[in-house]
Amino acid sequence: MDAGLNRCPLQEHFLPRKSSKENLDRFIPNRSAMDFDYAHFALTEGRKGKDQTAAVSSPSKEAYRKQLAETMNLNHTRILAFRNKPQAPVELLPSNHSSSLHQQPKSVKPRRYIPQTSERTLDAPDIVDDFYLNLLDWGSANVLAIALGLTVYLWDASTGSTSELVTIDEEKGPVTSINWAPDGRHVAVGLNNSEVQLWDSASNRQLRTLKGGHQSRVGSLAWNNHILTTGGMDGLIINNDVRIRSPIVETYRGHTQEVCGLKWSGSGQQLASGGNDNVVHIWDRSVASSNSTTQWLHRLEEHTSAVKALAWCPFQANLLATGGGGGDRTIKFWNTHTGACLNSVDTGSQVCSLLWSKNERELLSSHGFTQNQLTLWKYPSMVKMAELTGHTSRVLYMAQSPDGCTVASAAGDETLRFWNVFGVPETAKKAAPKAVSEPFSHVNRIR
Repeated sequence: MDAGLNRCPLQEHFLPRKSSKENLDRFIPNRSAMDFDYAHFALTEGRKGKDQTAAVSSPSKEAYRKQLAETMNLNHTRILAFRNKPQAPVELLPSNHSSSLHQQPKSVKPRRYIPQTSERTLDAPDIVDDFYLNLLDWGSANVLAIALGLTVYLWDASTGSTSELVTIDEEKGPVTSINWAPDGRHVAVGLNNSEVQLWDSASNRQLRTLKGGHQSRVGSLAWNNHILTTGGMDGLIINNDVRIRSPIVETYRGHTQEVCGLKWSGSGQQLASGGNDNVVHIWDRSVASSNSTTQWLHRLEEHTSAVKALAWCPFQANLLATGGGGGDRTIKFWNTHTGACLNSVDTGSQVCSLLWSKNERELLSSHGFTQNQLTLWKYPSMVKMAELTGHTSRVLYMAQSPDGCTVASAAGDETLRFWNVFGVPETAKKAAPKAVSEPFSHVNRIR
């Protein structure tokens, strides 16, 4: 316990590297091209023969030695052969035709290099190891928020600086969820006592407290413009309009146990919710009503364990990926217009979080026992592209940088790791931006 208290949150964490003894055999000969009998003769009897010929120079003995060498095929110049000479290439096409092919090369996209180790590791002491919470988020202003016990810390990815936003009173905490507003300045903090606090990160000032909607802890949060959606252990999902005095505008009832996952679609029209009751609901704002309890659009019951991992596809509006807990271990894909399950993949371990790449058709999943790994999948084939290991406990939380390149992962091993898994976005590869003024150009953006 004392060791944990001495650790500073979000400080660089250096792990000792193990001395690798792999690949010590740098040059491996081609054993099929060797003559071990001759090698033995050359190292033993052959040396004796050379010494004897130097002492005895009889013409008859010299002729006998040459004849013996030719008979036994001992006129080698090398003992070890590392490679056989390649065969002459066979020209299958006329030379004029092949030259025309060379003039029009095929544009083949080079395979992206995916680092297998984390780029950076920070200490995250006292992070709550609870599958049903959401304690990590990366805002649009390139600031990462993480809840460690009673305290919310902010880590500025541009400067590497760390600041403390708030420490909650013990009777209210610990912090059970955290989520940035779209503006990258305001952040919502869900608490164990059912309250939700709204904070201004620029001034470190609390703006308001939402209370009375839930009866128990708030483990999931999701913003949709000025609407803050909260999910509680009581199974309720509440839409709060943070601009008005009485913020509750809609209540979604459908889950019978804790709501542990909430995600709005890119259009802000549909909400996906996952719960400890193994159910995924799709809610549509067009049928929402403040006068009565809103009915879900789809109720998806194919998972056999709690569903916390939810991710809307950025390149296909009606595609949702969901991940099941330890008793399920699958990633499922849904058409949210029809409610049909498009595919189901058994990952072999608990699925804690899911993130789509913003630049490629790829999906990243984080897992628990036994490997505690991050797995990168190619969509839609679901072929594994990479497995990223390093965490020693289940990887409960993931967040993606605003540019889509870097992923932060936090685990029960009290470390926060950064992975360059999604590569460089196309916009970063291009030349300087256009000088033409754009809407909202006065808003600061992290490039």
